[in-house]
Amino acid sequence: MSSVEIPPEWKKFKYRGKTLEELLNMPLDEFVKLLPARQRRSLLRGFTPAQKKLLLKIRKIKAKMTKSKRPPVIRTHVRDLVILPEMVGLTIAVYNGKEFVPVRIVPQMIGHYLGEFSHTTKIVQHGEPGLKATRSSLHIGK
Repeated sequence: MSSVEIPPEWKKFKYRGKTLEELLNMPLDEFVKLLPARQRRSLLRGFTPAQKKLLLKIRKIKAKMTKSKRPPVIRTHVRDLVILPEMVGLTIAVYNGKEFVPVRIVPQMIGHYLGEFSHTTKIVQHGEPGLKATRSSLHIGK
């Protein structure tokens, strides 16, 4: 299943005692057993239609990938999909409610949700009110 070259810095990575190569060759049923309870329950309940569509798109792109060409960025609204080993190496643009935030998937993200890496809120930086400004315009974020 793994025809993609694994960078040397990723070869040292282990998830629950399994190397990235072992995770890539592992069936989904076996991988699910390694996950924490919340993620395990999410995957055991099955994929939603939107998640299935995204996984098909990922698998299609992985099948066409070559070593020299970078894969295209996949845009998605799906934030509740658990990051699987087969997604490692791709860039997925996850919607945060306003824009698509590109997320490069690395092995350390396995087992987390896509939405964790595309924050939906910004830090409010309170500015100085301008000339003839009202009190309410003091708190407008940039």
